[in-house]
Amino acid sequence: MERKTIIAVLTLLLVGSADSSAQGFLGGLGKKVLERAKQKVEEKVEQKVDEKVGKAADRILNGDFGTSDGDAAAEAAAGEADPQTATSSDFKRGSVVMFEDDVTGETVGEFPSKWDLLDGGAEVKTIGGQKAIEVTDNGVITPLLKQEGAYLPEEFTIEYDFYYWAQKDDVGLNDLKLCLANDADRSSWSGDNGSRAAFVLVHGVCDTPDQHYAFNNGSGSDETREAGFTHQFKQGWHHVALSFNKRALKVYFDGKRVVNLPRVQQPTWFSFQVPYEYTNLTFIRNVVLAKGAVELYDRNAQDLSAVEKAIAETGKFVTNNILFDTGKATLKQESMIEIMRVADYMKKNPTARFEVQGHTDNQGSDKINDPLSQQRAEAIVKALEGLGVDGFNLKAVGKGSHEPVADNSTEEGRAKNRRVEFVKK
Repeated sequence: MERKTIIAVLTLLLVGSADSSAQGFLGGLGKKVLERAKQKVEEKVEQKVDEKVGKAADRILNGDFGTSDGDAAAEAAAGEADPQTATSSDFKRGSVVMFEDDVTGETVGEFPSKWDLLDGGAEVKTIGGQKAIEVTDNGVITPLLKQEGAYLPEEFTIEYDFYYWAQKDDVGLNDLKLCLANDADRSSWSGDNGSRAAFVLVHGVCDTPDQHYAFNNGSGSDETREAGFTHQFKQGWHHVALSFNKRALKVYFDGKRVVNLPRVQQPTWFSFQVPYEYTNLTFIRNVVLAKGAVELYDRNAQDLSAVEKAIAETGKFVTNNILFDTGKATLKQESMIEIMRVADYMKKNPTARFEVQGHTDNQGSDKINDPLSQQRAEAIVKALEGLGVDGFNLKAVGKGSHEPVADNSTEEGRAKNRRVEFVKK
């Protein structure tokens, strides 16, 4: 059902449901007031449609590719709100991974082997059947890197997932802090304000919409500046991403940009800190540090026009922003941002047919990489179908490591080779 039709139906229902005296009153309102009423209805419809798109992405990430009963737009107009759903983002992971830990290889009950402990405690546990790191007892953990002192480059991204509890008994204040220091001393926690802190992101892990951050803009003062903002999470795993480019810093919650600072001190190293002693509360996983960042002022942000331009000029769209769990064909949450852009293009061009190609680097054998790339390509096709793309126009093809576009002897080259190509046929 088109938007104009929905507006007309809702307007008629409003007028038709009134008694004769009310209808007479409506008739006397005048053209301007009626136009304003129509505008309000239109705004409501557009809002609900946006919410419906976000819910569709959530269903796909949970493995539900079925179609809903009835008209999607009508359901969207009548459905409940889904706060803070995002359908677009300019975030792009750095091209060279410097540190990565999905915790899958760790032993439950042990300290996570890729981390160093500066204070408190940390332990590998399972939550919802998945391994994660629990930080407790005022704990502070930082990546265990051989390089001493400062290691964060001028351009970098940091990502992690954390578990949010919609309600938790006997829990008061609860925070998880991502702390970026500005000095080279990694022997102790940098603190969340003062002369050693470049930027600190503070967000709740339970039953709160209030988040905040502190930063030092490098103006010479030892005092950090603080600002708060509201973002409501639903219970479950959520993705946090941070991008730093020479001076500009951005933070994203589940693909939605929530912090955008034009000038921040150059960070040097990072840690996670939990300031309270709760147990079975604070869990993180899928931590990734990568060299490279979102371009200043979003100049290279990928959007629908970028997909259109690439296909028009080269006959294909190539991306490194569709990510999977290590060694699996399970799409990561942040991948839906890019997949939705491609789906928008394909729905605008319903007769175009595409080969969805999965490519890997040369790490591992062909016996593993070939079927894995095929399964990943098939997972992308299913995701596109779940967003309304006609599956008849899609063919999944796993290319393994047989068609590299860069040198596999370097990490930067391998990162470029781990890609997905949408080739127009």
